[in-house]
Amino acid sequence: MYKLIIFDWDGTLIDSAQRITQCMLRAAKDAGLAQPSASQIRELIGLGLPEMVEALFPGISPQSNQYFRTIYSHHFFDADQQPSPTFPHVRETLTALREASYSLAVATGKSRRGLDRGMQNTGLGEYFSASRCADETASKPHPQMLFELLEHYGVQASEALLVGDTSFDLQMAQAAGIDSTAVLYGVHGAERLEPFAPKAFFTSIRDIVHWLTETKEKG
Repeated sequence: MYKLIIFDWDGTLIDSAQRITQCMLRAAKDAGLAQPSASQIRELIGLGLPEMVEALFPGISPQSNQYFRTIYSHHFFDADQQPSPTFPHVRETLTALREASYSLAVATGKSRRGLDRGMQNTGLGEYFSASRCADETASKPHPQMLFELLEHYGVQASEALLVGDTSFDLQMAQAAGIDSTAVLYGVHGAERLEPFAPKAFFTSIRDIVHWLTETKEKG
């Protein structure tokens, strides 16, 4: 019943929450802003960076927001050259899905620069023929990036499935009329995800292959 599987990146395929949190804390210190807690930052991972900064620092001016993002980008891209790792079984799962003739895409709150570097560092770019980032379309939970991916692949909303780890992912899918599933090893727990009625929860990314097979057989 599904032709297109759309993955979130951070927290779903890539284990990057700790790195994002540390870079945000360093940027806040360098910018002279009040330090948010690590848990506050984690709860907002998945939003576009401008929206994340606005949520962490209410009332921040556009100029200060841009300055903070510049510092954050320095810490994330330049000060730390160690790539964030994939979660276990990601590559084998993507390989199995590709061999089963699913089209694969990414919808992420990252910037295009960040996603391109992440795909290059992990070697996962070969699996995805299209992706959308928050700095080139509307940020999650707005559904615009999903609408653009549906148009790119020429599929209906009913033929697509989103896999994510945050309420922003599932809310976006719900707004686009796309079914969603959720991984439980990311940044949001089941209690944050359940209100958006995902079709399934996965404790490992590889569980999606078996679930899709069962779903297809039930037809």
